[in-house]
Amino acid sequence: MRIGILGYGNLGRGVENAVLQNPDTELVAVFTRRNPEDLKINSKTAKVLNVSEIENWKDKIDVLILCGGSATDLPVQTPKYAEMFNVVDSFDTHAKIPEHFENVDKAAKKGNNIGIISVGWDPGMFSLNRMYANAILPEGKDYTFWGKGVSQGHSDAIRRIEGVADAKQYTVPVESALETVKACKNPELSTREKHTRECYVVLKEGADAKKVEEEIKTMPNYFADYDTTVHFISMDELKQHHSKIPHGGFVFRCGKTGLNKENNHIIEYNLKLDSNPEFTSSVLVAYARAAYKMSKEGQTGCKTVFDVAPAYLSPKSGEELRKTML
Repeated sequence: MRIGILGYGNLGRGVENAVLQNPDTELVAVFTRRNPEDLKINSKTAKVLNVSEIENWKDKIDVLILCGGSATDLPVQTPKYAEMFNVVDSFDTHAKIPEHFENVDKAAKKGNNIGIISVGWDPGMFSLNRMYANAILPEGKDYTFWGKGVSQGHSDAIRRIEGVADAKQYTVPVESALETVKACKNPELSTREKHTRECYVVLKEGADAKKVEEEIKTMPNYFADYDTTVHFISMDELKQHHSKIPHGGFVFRCGKTGLNKENNHIIEYNLKLDSNPEFTSSVLVAYARAAYKMSKEGQTGCKTVFDVAPAYLSPKSGEELRKTML
């Protein structure tokens, strides 16, 4: 299966590494908006090309994995390239997924291709687990907790504050809320009761720490609704202890069965990730395999993780899966 990558940031590098771990896949090209000569990749046989050359690769790529951002890149890129290739993306703006689906579906059908969108862990693996659990336990309640992990958007928001040289922000589930959910008490939890935020901030010389802390804690849409702790540290400490991009979280469904709803059940799925982008990349490559198989069968249009049968994700045959995993 010949893979192309569009965009070579953290996610693109992760996809390259994931391809190397999957013997049935081969990276043939990386497309970039930068000068290709400035880009160093690990794959010895793949070409590095400017995105302007992508149309020449229509018949040389089985699946194009789009590694741009959800804010401005993917809403334009995924529909555009779904006309030319089978594509997979990690679009994660939850509120705009229906609109994105319609745009990609129209383009993919026009090009007789498959486009699988919103692939990753949330949306993605968490979405699947919410759906399975809802189908199995119709009487119940869902809970999703994120973390402990680095929120890249929140970290960036802190870095934009005057006087801040660098920063990392961690989203942390509240342990007491987790325990209440695990006990099947079906609590009503506010935003503040579910997560806290921990900020590690490096100040520029002469910056007012008290003013920066106040600005962080009162920032609307980011920190104002949470209990937030701010730690001021040196650049060396940040690099030594906070250079990675870990993440993860929990999905719960607390449900009841029986004529009088006397029996409690809890379904729990959790992830602990050393590298958010590398895990997301690994999910993208598995769904690229699914896109390739579905396309071979003549399917077209846009799909989400809900539409992809689990067997399509695996390199194993149906016979092997039944024998080893069922």
